[in-house]
Amino acid sequence: MGSATTQARTATAEALASTSGVDLDVARELFAAVGAVSGSAQLSGALSDSSVPPAARAGLVSAVFGPSYRPQTVSLLSSAAQQRWSNAGEFIEGLEELAVQATSVAESADIESELFAFSRTVASNGELELALGGRLGDASAKSALVSTLLGGRTSAGTELIVSSLVGLARGRRVRALLRRAERIVADQRSRIVATVYTAVALNADQQTRLQNALSARYGSAITLNTVIDTSVLGGLRVQVADDVIDASVSARLADLRQRIAG
Repeated sequence: MGSATTQARTATAEALASTSGVDLDVARELFAAVGAVSGSAQLSGALSDSSVPPAARAGLVSAVFGPSYRPQTVSLLSSAAQQRWSNAGEFIEGLEELAVQATSVAESADIESELFAFSRTVASNGELELALGGRLGDASAKSALVSTLLGGRTSAGTELIVSSLVGLARGRRVRALLRRAERIVADQRSRIVATVYTAVALNADQQTRLQNALSARYGSAITLNTVIDTSVLGGLRVQVADDVIDASVSARLADLRQRIAG
């Protein structure tokens, strides 16, 4: 990712933070805009062309989206279009990130955990992953499948993110899209995601103590995602980004075997 895109993402996130009245309808329109822009090389090229004056790019946004989209949506799209992006592809990804962030602003539910749970479901079901992520099949049919699977079982925000990303996959792996969305939501909410691998489920008190310990270590609020893994045997293994804290029995046994062999 180029430095121009990094700055553009920061500016776009700041524009979202200063925009009032962002709800799920705005987020839904932002996802729809991602589909429109990604589906037109001419439009994505024009909106991400840094040689075109920012005011002209904002004017194009108003002309294309102004008649049918809410003012908040048009304002956010205009702000994104006026930034300097490294290329059209990164501009489209920036809009997609903006749509996920807007959903996080509009939805108070624990989207991170719901996205993680659904990603685990997809990972454990090859047929489902193929149905959602395969290059064949209509995007709207895939989105409808997500609605059937998640309707009433997750928050409306999570359903919107998953159905939209599946419909806008553009050849990307569904699990990777869900993990990226989870990170975006966590970052937007100033949280760190910790994945905990344990042989048995943690009770509420254990989860609280672990969250407090990790929060003190990393200096941020922590979202715990738990994976039941019988190979851990006992104890637990925690992964935060590239940082792994392995306090599992299996790790201690492996270390002991290595010491004996050495």
